[in-house]
Amino acid sequence: MGPPILDRDRPRARVFWGQQMDLIGPTYHRPPGRPGRLRGALAAILAVLCLGAGSAQASTLVIEGAGDGHGVGMSQEGALGYAQHGYSYAQILAHYYTGTTLGEAPANTVVRVLVGGRVKRVPLERYVRGVIAAEMPASWPAAALEAQAVASRTYALTAHAGGSRFDVYSDTRSQVYRGVAAETATTNAAVAATAGQIVLYAGKPVITYFFASSGGMTENVENAWPGAEPEPWLKGVADIYDAGPATKWKLSLSFAAASRELRGLFRGAFRGIEVLKRGVSPRIVSARVLGSRGSSLLSGPELAGRFGLSSTWAYFSVRNGAVTVPEPDRSGQSRGQLPAPEGPSTVGAQGGVPATPGQAASVGASGGTQSPG
Repeated sequence: MGPPILDRDRPRARVFWGQQMDLIGPTYHRPPGRPGRLRGALAAILAVLCLGAGSAQASTLVIEGAGDGHGVGMSQEGALGYAQHGYSYAQILAHYYTGTTLGEAPANTVVRVLVGGRVKRVPLERYVRGVIAAEMPASWPAAALEAQAVASRTYALTAHAGGSRFDVYSDTRSQVYRGVAAETATTNAAVAATAGQIVLYAGKPVITYFFASSGGMTENVENAWPGAEPEPWLKGVADIYDAGPATKWKLSLSFAAASRELRGLFRGAFRGIEVLKRGVSPRIVSARVLGSRGSSLLSGPELAGRFGLSSTWAYFSVRNGAVTVPEPDRSGQSRGQLPAPEGPSTVGAQGGVPATPGQAASVGASGGTQSPG
């Protein structure tokens, strides 16, 4: 959940933005009903910039990447893949939220939602019914919708977006809430099947970020947002069902266009981009914008925001004519280098053996019975 699914009525040109939430950043929301994983706005930027790229002799900045969203927590496209391969919602959640179990939300919990400047008090289960179809296509398999229901329910209890005034925004700054208008038979069934269940770490509810597509691996929270503290349940994991060609994207733009996007970050003529640090996935943590008379350091989210990229999983090259040369990368990570993939499993709270795909964990009021594979 969660700073790279969009409000379905208002497509966003940039994935990363400045509004802060929980001292980390807003959640990212997937636009339902669109083909592929690239933003329509990104595709438009690509077309415009390619048209303005100039002659064959002009230098072109080539950006290649993967994924859609910030990369922290649960990948929705990955959850879809696991559900299609027979995994239960409990196994999906255990995979993406490391070391967690399932427990029960306090009885009679009410969520304070900021809607149009007014705070509405909505019972927790009714709130979740108004969220799921706004965050995930209702046609997806039950296990994916159930995982989303638990993640959204937990997020509502842990976001604290408005401090003492309210708990969550009704839009993409938290997670999209559309009330009764968002309810469908399949999403309501997912809410009912997981009624009251939330994600716990060490017996306490923890924030459950989610996002659209991982590109093959999720990311540690401290690497995704500058200033974020490490959290043991928000660790990068390999994502085997969200790693195909459809997760990849590419953007090409002239140096003149890149200079305009990066205005104020360099002095003199734009010379390129040097990546300094990447996270446990290839997502950029920090980079340097190079100029002929001066350069600047910036974070991965800031860099992605300047270009309107779908994620910080990006590599830079310079093309001159038929020759393309990778930009300097000091991160020490090779392109395409990822940890060995694993599928999720469900393990008894006191030990036990991994469950087979589709085997659901039992969940009680005192906690769950699963841990990540």
